[in-house]
Amino acid sequence: MGLVVGIDASRNRSGGAKAHLLGILKDGNPVSHGISAVHVWSYRTLLDSLPDQPWLIKHNPPALEQSLLRQICWQFWRLPHEARSNGCTILLNTDAGSVCRFRPAVTMSRDMLSYEPGEISRFGFSRARLRLVLLRVIQSNSMRFADGVIFLTEYAAKVIQRTTGTLRRTTVIPHGVGKAFSQRKAEAPWPADHAKPIRCVYVSNASMYKHQWVVVEAIGHLRSRGYNVELTLAGGGSGRAMRKLEREIARSDAQGAFVRWLGFVRHDDLPALLADANLFVFASSCENMPNTLVEAMAIGLPIACSDRGPMPEVLRDGGVYFDPENATSIADALENLIRDSELRLSKAARAKHLATQYSWARCATETWSFLKTVAGRG
Repeated sequence: MGLVVGIDASRNRSGGAKAHLLGILKDGNPVSHGISAVHVWSYRTLLDSLPDQPWLIKHNPPALEQSLLRQICWQFWRLPHEARSNGCTILLNTDAGSVCRFRPAVTMSRDMLSYEPGEISRFGFSRARLRLVLLRVIQSNSMRFADGVIFLTEYAAKVIQRTTGTLRRTTVIPHGVGKAFSQRKAEAPWPADHAKPIRCVYVSNASMYKHQWVVVEAIGHLRSRGYNVELTLAGGGSGRAMRKLEREIARSDAQGAFVRWLGFVRHDDLPALLADANLFVFASSCENMPNTLVEAMAIGLPIACSDRGPMPEVLRDGGVYFDPENATSIADALENLIRDSELRLSKAARAKHLATQYSWARCATETWSFLKTVAGRG
């Protein structure tokens, strides 16, 4: 009998976490790696979206439809027993905040905010900051306990292990990008005259480390330099970051002439939104792996990008970089792309080529192989 893999997807609530589970189960074949069965524990709506395969068994404990406290209690008290009773050889924790103590186990690291130097201080003395500190303690303990840890980028592996210490067995397996992005091309023609606006898009939830308000200020600088540029912001938001963004829009674009705030956009609608843009801007200062950046790369957009975190590791020479906290730096990067058509086209082509390495098939293959190795049957 082959390996039996358990997957704790009880905390897969974010878009990236759900996309990862779907990607490795739809585009990967664990049977070819000597895995006879995969058991997934999660909430009903996520389980319903997973493919039906003879090797895939879905579990929906009632606690996973209840409060966060009940979910955590189930994870600590019940999951080890359920994994053992179903014959699991190894457990994949898809979130480093897991408190499950089943072994052997592999834990995935997704969160970066509580580990990035200087980022926690943006939250002042608040409940949000306390939550991040607590999360760092829980995640660090989870990764130290695990028999293997999966990081999404080399940058994340390096920074996080400054806190956790050197972990016993690690690997870097980036997320993939969906075919809806990789099989689509940027469709918007470059404006031939000044009368037609240059459409710039930034996709990300408003948060203190995303710096949307600085991007709005930068677009205002470009317009004062004589460029007819519009900015579309896609993503939800609340709290202090949203208030800063609203104030900057009111200051820079009081007439509503060039900033369009879409709020939350369904993931299925993002390929069309990106394909209809002329430029993509990504101004985050903290990421584990920047999924929306990779999606824009796959579309083939010219990209102006933050020079922080893992962004240079992912985008490499496929974009123009800037300081995400400096509006003039952002405006200069965008102006370089606007003024130089050869630069714009070459960077876009390079970014699209680089995006080909981020496939769900590759992610799945490397994930199943790592689980097999950690289980001792590599």
